Amino acid sequence: MKGIRPLTPEDGPRLKELITGNWGSTRMASGGRVFDILAHPGFVALSEGAWVGYAAYEVREREMEISALDTITPGTGAGSALLAACIKVGLDEGLERLMLVTTNDNTAALRFYQRRGLVLVALRAGAVDLARRTLKPEISLIGNDGIPIRDELELELPRAEWPALIERYSWPTS
Repeated sequence: MKGIRPLTPEDGPRLKELITGNWGSTRMASGGRVFDILAHPGFVALSEGAWVGYAAYEVREREMEISALDTITPGTGAGSALLAACIKVGLDEGLERLMLVTTNDNTAALRFYQRRGLVLVALRAGAVDLARRTLKPEISLIGNDGIPIRDELELELPRAEWPALIERYSWPTS
């Protein structure tokens, strides 16, 4: 049985362990600011009762930024279901924009998001270099596939496409 449920305070230790294991810290830098993922609401994807992914988001004014989306077990559909769950929150709250930021080395994420209809809307050349110098010195110099991490890429899902993505990828919620 697959399903999605909101993150709860009891999930904090497990979420911290996963995020720290993947990114070295629960602190993230994006758009010239630093934030702690554990402070954001989100969802857990479950399969047969086991975590297969998680997502976190932040709502600011009329937009949502997906601040984390990760699958523990790739290929299960959990990433798509988590994306749909976040988008449903945006739709239910009447938000106007859904966006996220990734880095230039994260080619798997770029492929995943673009296949689901997200479009590149901004390149912030050198933004990661700046964040490493001013906000979060622990950001690695080299990322996936040996690619130097330098830039932020911003993607968004056009508002008109939200309902179709929700319909196509949603899992049952609890």
